[in-house]
Amino acid sequence: MEWYFVASFLTVLTSSQGILTTLSQSNGRYKYDYATVPFLAEVFKLLVASFLLWRECQRSPFPKMTTDWKTVRLFPIPSIIYLIHNNVQFATLMYVDTSTYQIMGNLKIVTTGILFRLFLKRKLSNLQWMAIILLAVGTTTSQVKGCGEASCESLFSAPIQGYMFGTLSACLSALAGVYTEFLMKKNNDSLYWQNVQLYTFGAIFNMARLQLDDFRGGFEKGPWWQRLFNGYTTTTWMVVLNLGSTGLLVSWLMKYADNIVKVYSTSMAMLLTMVLSVFLFNFRPTLQLFLGIIVCTMSLHMYFAPPNMLLDLPPTSKQDPESLIKVPDDRGTDS
Repeated sequence: MEWYFVASFLTVLTSSQGILTTLSQSNGRYKYDYATVPFLAEVFKLLVASFLLWRECQRSPFPKMTTDWKTVRLFPIPSIIYLIHNNVQFATLMYVDTSTYQIMGNLKIVTTGILFRLFLKRKLSNLQWMAIILLAVGTTTSQVKGCGEASCESLFSAPIQGYMFGTLSACLSALAGVYTEFLMKKNNDSLYWQNVQLYTFGAIFNMARLQLDDFRGGFEKGPWWQRLFNGYTTTTWMVVLNLGSTGLLVSWLMKYADNIVKVYSTSMAMLLTMVLSVFLFNFRPTLQLFLGIIVCTMSLHMYFAPPNMLLDLPPTSKQDPESLIKVPDDRGTDS
């Protein structure tokens, strides 16, 4: 399977994620506990990965599965990073508004490229660095509203703590992605075996979060397992399946492509969501949105296109040796 098919499918699923989540609301609020959605998505991914691993074990040769503790103990780390990242997100939103937070979130595009270079030792050309910066500029442009509005003024009026937490959030998001790619490519283990390990710890940490929420709320609504499916509708289950399928595609890209492909896929998904929102939610398109789409498309072409498509090089033709002009050698020899 070619990576660009997977990346395109990931773009479609990611763009529909926000739309499905919005449609799952009733009168502008959730009738279900939204914290249960990531937990059920992790369980779904774990079940799918376990089934695919079981099928792979029925074939010959037997898939490679590293089971020593030194390797297995590395798999909880992405879940720990994402757990810290989620708390930093809440801390950031204490100092900045939602629009500013979304714009600052585009920093993870650049931080992913930096960590991709530092930790994975993957060299990027100058043109690719320019493309990554253009992608961050394009996504930011599409999110900025018209100057003179409150959201435009709030972008530069947030406390310094907001910018610090926003930068830390972008770094943690990039670190989690880069570290996951490192795990997936660390050895030649079966993708499904690696997924089973990742999603087992992911389910455990999400379950721990639900338990912690109950402790904080004094079990006012009862234990989380008794209200796990309360308020769930068909649309809510579609959100769970969408989130789980997205995670499975991301793990495939981490194994057989890289983080930059995932960044481009999710960035394009954000733009696609905005376009679809025009038709579904009467979202009014702005000039910034169109400019952002153009810039991101240019960035996509710059990063992935072959060099001969980007540089207008004159064609080189082989010369006939007989047609070459001989240059006389006037250098004399001194005796």
